[in-house]
Amino acid sequence: MVDVVVIGGGAAGMFAAIQASERGAKVVVLEKSNKLLSKVRISGGGRCNVTHQPMSVNELVKHYPRGGKSLKHLFNQWRCEDTMAWFTERGVPLKIEDDGRVFPASDNSEDIIAALLKSAHKVDIRMKSAVTDIQHNKNGFSITINNDKTISARRVIAAAGGSPKRSGLQLWEKLGLPIVDPVPSLFTFNIKHAPLNDLMGLSVQDATVYLPEIKQQFSGPVLITHWGLSGPAVLKLSAFAARELANRQYQYKVRVQWIKDITHEEVLQSFNANKTMINNRPESIPKRLWQYLMERADMRPDIPFKALSKKEQNRMAEIIINDTYSANGKSTYKEEFVTAGGIALEAINLKTMEVKEIPGLYIAGELADIDGITGGFNFQAAWASGRVAGKNLSIKH
Repeated sequence: MVDVVVIGGGAAGMFAAIQASERGAKVVVLEKSNKLLSKVRISGGGRCNVTHQPMSVNELVKHYPRGGKSLKHLFNQWRCEDTMAWFTERGVPLKIEDDGRVFPASDNSEDIIAALLKSAHKVDIRMKSAVTDIQHNKNGFSITINNDKTISARRVIAAAGGSPKRSGLQLWEKLGLPIVDPVPSLFTFNIKHAPLNDLMGLSVQDATVYLPEIKQQFSGPVLITHWGLSGPAVLKLSAFAARELANRQYQYKVRVQWIKDITHEEVLQSFNANKTMINNRPESIPKRLWQYLMERADMRPDIPFKALSKKEQNRMAEIIINDTYSANGKSTYKEEFVTAGGIALEAINLKTMEVKEIPGLYIAGELADIDGITGGFNFQAAWASGRVAGKNLSIKH
């Protein structure tokens, strides 16, 4: 019998294994694939957005659509600055970019992986070891691997999360844990509108994206892609609206205000009466996008603003502040995906990450119904939950 079995060799699982092994536990990690830390490797285009710049816990929890204020117990024990210190102390210099994201100074995720693997040198890591059954008994847990091998453990840390399919949660459902159905989070909006799609690569740095049927919005950079809309404002909105959009089968209206915090009247006042409309372009809107918006408003580019009828003026202003599209579907953000859903948080003691009704079973990472927006927040939740689970499990020899 081993002290601890960690199910899942991702960020949360490996960090939990390190914490437990450093406290003298005999730890086995079971990873179903032939790759460890695969999400760490591809995150940030291979750079690994390891966390976000330090902020108060009250501010930090606002970046988690699932979890929110209930995560204060967790993050009071392991903050962004703790993550930064941990990697720095293990020989990985970090840098904070202008938007607050934290990366290794080398821009190479392999440095993060190397630090984790070096710290896990006492951990018994077993690849291609899929857990097919788990039983809880008076001595701890009996875990079946690949349907034919069995390992006994006093404690289990479950960290095989992030599955977008409910089938990935069946083990825990069989143990009686409440499950919140998983749905994708952090995705871009599919808008099949050829004139817009032809502008792929253009971006507006400070626009507002609004979902009128859900009454949610976010502001920030918006990127036009060959399939629709992306960028930080869209990704944040997709995260906070993930469940509502799934319920709508990803059929929804998207409204874009191309200039943030401006009213219809202020748009009208901003135009120079004597200039032609092509020369009345707002500074924040790229030329090709402005030409497109004029076409959307049936506006002649060579006509002076003062020659427009009231109706035409209002139509142009409305396109700027209320440009509406029908979205159909979603696209995964790069190679990264985040899942909303998993083991319901009310089943977990968030001070220790132990399951309330099953002593000795701890949850870490995305297996719990916790997810963050882009910017290093999902990894921060992985490190924090892994740390707390690995540190708080009480080993009985």
